[in-house]
Amino acid sequence: MSPSNPLQDKHLWVKILLGLVLGIGFGLALSPEAGALFSPERTRVIAEWVELPGLIFMGLLKMVVVPLVICSIITGIAESGSLGFVKVIGTRIILYFVLTSSIAILIGIGITSFINPGSGLSSGFVDHALAQQAEMSAPQTLEGLTIPKRIANVIPTNPAKAQLEKNMLQIVIVALLIGLALLSLPKATGQPILTLCQSGLSIAMKIIEWAMLLAPYAVFGLIANVVIKLGFEAVTGVALYMVTVLLGLGIMFMIYLFLAKFVGQQSIPAFLKAIREAQIIAFSSSSSAATIPVSMKCAEEHLKIPKKVAGFTIPLGATINMDGTALYQAVAAIFLTQVFGVDLSTGDMVLLLVTTVGASIGTPGIPGIGIVVLATILTGIGVPAEGIALILGVDRILDMCRTTINVTGDLTATVVMNRWVKE
Repeated sequence: MSPSNPLQDKHLWVKILLGLVLGIGFGLALSPEAGALFSPERTRVIAEWVELPGLIFMGLLKMVVVPLVICSIITGIAESGSLGFVKVIGTRIILYFVLTSSIAILIGIGITSFINPGSGLSSGFVDHALAQQAEMSAPQTLEGLTIPKRIANVIPTNPAKAQLEKNMLQIVIVALLIGLALLSLPKATGQPILTLCQSGLSIAMKIIEWAMLLAPYAVFGLIANVVIKLGFEAVTGVALYMVTVLLGLGIMFMIYLFLAKFVGQQSIPAFLKAIREAQIIAFSSSSSAATIPVSMKCAEEHLKIPKKVAGFTIPLGATINMDGTALYQAVAAIFLTQVFGVDLSTGDMVLLLVTTVGASIGTPGIPGIGIVVLATILTGIGVPAEGIALILGVDRILDMCRTTINVTGDLTATVVMNRWVKE
């Protein structure tokens, strides 16, 4: 008999993993390379219906992301009982995020320069991809994406608009300010707001419990839809590029395990077991924001991290800690310089590092946003943005992988910060 709370189901990760495997198999069976069991129109209709549970699942999670982030940060800060605690953890977590993002970018630059995946790309593949550029809508720049404007845009002059547009960085700033204000007020004055946030947090978690009932079916549908659309043809041309990205992400993953073991004082097998549900949800949804509820659950109940720590680091990490995305953008940028014969000086490399770190701050944790941010980064180092057409076909599968690393980084940061706060 399964538990009434799906998040307490010890076998949930097995069901999700089974949905993942079956979804891949189902998607391959309906992919064009499988011999076209159905007409393209019929296959498209089947893919849409198969994806439906995933869309409902994602919709439920995204629906509660904003109230969950606001309520968790406010309660985490207010219940810490000390402005000193917030100052210590806030200063350390920001420095930690900048450091790990810089390491991820350096790994991406280094491994791509060593493997040199762009040198072996056939001219025919490049010409074919660029010829389809007119049909591609991805390389559009985000409004206000320059670093100075992004920094100025941090202050939420219109909190209601920030919530409407799901501008997560501004939402986090609002929550931080409200939480700090509650700490500065007499307890009796701020108690009604704190009680409201505690109730909001409980309501959000209840909706998440309902959503998790769909998780195995959602994973099946989302993965199947991706595989049906992707197939093998889009992968073969840039296989070495994909290997380079995945190898870089693997190195970053090993660094996380090192930090969890030697800084966070966690057993590696126990740590991996505790975070696997969040990793699977991140992989299947390609959304750090949508994974926040499960990450919070893993941190508080599996890793035994206090709410005041997890409620601060995880929502903040899902907003500004994008190590996997930063690494991917560095690999993609260097790969495209190799394809187009653009030589980067040491100054250009430094510019790439700084630009990528800055661009990752406040990037919405939604599927596909990394490819849009990459277009802006490329223009800064002299690479034509239309080169994104070369890697657009495999972006979705790499998006799933880098989001998994992003979420793993958030949970690693949580155990590290918990250790440092205790000391």
